[in-house]
Amino acid sequence: METIIDVAGDVMPFALAAIGAYGTSVLAKTSESAADTPVALGTRVLQRVFGRGDAYARGLIERVADAKPDDGPSQDALRSAIVAAFTDEPGLAREVAAMLPRARVGAVGGA
Repeated sequence: METIIDVAGDVMPFALAAIGAYGTSVLAKTSESAADTPVALGTRVLQRVFGRGDAYARGLIERVADAKPDDGPSQDALRSAIVAAFTDEPGLAREVAAMLPRARVGAVGGA
């Protein structure tokens, strides 16, 4: 059974692709949200997890956008924020897991 930590890890490549493409404007991006690309999926996931973003979420995304691609601490902070959102909102991890390509989707349980 896939846990919320697994789902957070599964979404990271998509989230990082979206942040890499759009930077801090990723939470406001709408033009490609229906496209079937990793960047579009990452955008949809980030918007579902963070909405339009409070100051914390925007700051976190800015930190990741400004970091080097292999900056582990920034990526870990983003992953932790996603796990926290999944923990705070029951069902969110399952909803996000359902957005992922079928090869990644499994039964999502607790941490």
